[in-house]
Amino acid sequence: MGYHLLLFGLPALGIYALTSHCLRKRPHLLHRPRKFPVRCRHVSHRGGSGERIENTLEAFSHAHSQGTNLLELDCHLTRDGVVVVSHDENLERQTGQNINIRETNYEDLPLYKDRMEVTFSPGCYSHGSDHRIPRLEEVFQKFPDLPINIEIKEDNDELIQKVADLVHQYDRSQISIWASFEDEVLKKCCAANKEMPYIFSVKRGITILLLYYVGLLPFIPVKESFLEFLLPSIMNRTYFPMEKGYWGALLAKFTHKVTMRRKLFKHLEDRGIQVLLWVLNEEKDFEEAFKYGVSGVMTDYPSRLRKYLDSHPPLFNK
Repeated sequence: MGYHLLLFGLPALGIYALTSHCLRKRPHLLHRPRKFPVRCRHVSHRGGSGERIENTLEAFSHAHSQGTNLLELDCHLTRDGVVVVSHDENLERQTGQNINIRETNYEDLPLYKDRMEVTFSPGCYSHGSDHRIPRLEEVFQKFPDLPINIEIKEDNDELIQKVADLVHQYDRSQISIWASFEDEVLKKCCAANKEMPYIFSVKRGITILLLYYVGLLPFIPVKESFLEFLLPSIMNRTYFPMEKGYWGALLAKFTHKVTMRRKLFKHLEDRGIQVLLWVLNEEKDFEEAFKYGVSGVMTDYPSRLRKYLDSHPPLFNK
């Protein structure tokens, strides 16, 4: 029994490993690459919340002036059914007033603070002349051709449908991306507008990582167009999933070891799936991220990233 298992099992395992290796390096033999109109090297997080007040039209205009390839923003729904651009549902951090967007009419929403701390650069503050919470429709009107990553911040069927309707209305399904880390929310998003590309949820991201390690990923169809993930080295420095200390450092090292795989990112790239690392605000982080061969970087400082990309033209033109 053992002899026959070795006789037939080892060759079969060898064929499987060889085929997996071949398809990992040449995925076009089995899969048609996904196609997004723009290679998103430069992504502006909340419109570039380190240089202007986050998620305002002024921030988006500034990011656009820096040649950003993709705006990243967040959406909620007001009591009177207006889709607004705001990261938080509760506005205390952003406005100083403890009110919820879902319980407030659009016209009654308060202005953002005069200055706001940058979430991924603790101790740093942004300023600007625009403090108004904009409607998503205003953003579509002002930037009709600029790709936008739209993160749905809550499991709200009405919000999802209204975003889908706005995307249809402004004919921008091909350059608008569904984003949520929640698997069920993303399923609803895709049902509301099947033409829009979308990111990996956390659940799907873990699945893809496991498939990669067992060699099955090259055989499996993938419908997502973007993998958005944190750069592990910012953990316990600008991003704090848990308190600083031994366990936080251990989590950062483990996450780095398991996820930062150049061959994985290259395989996804070859399948037309762009890999974006967030949220990076220092040149050393830009350097590290692009070293892994990722598609692009999400930043709070659009001018810093623009300066970095302009000083590395061969990288930018790859």
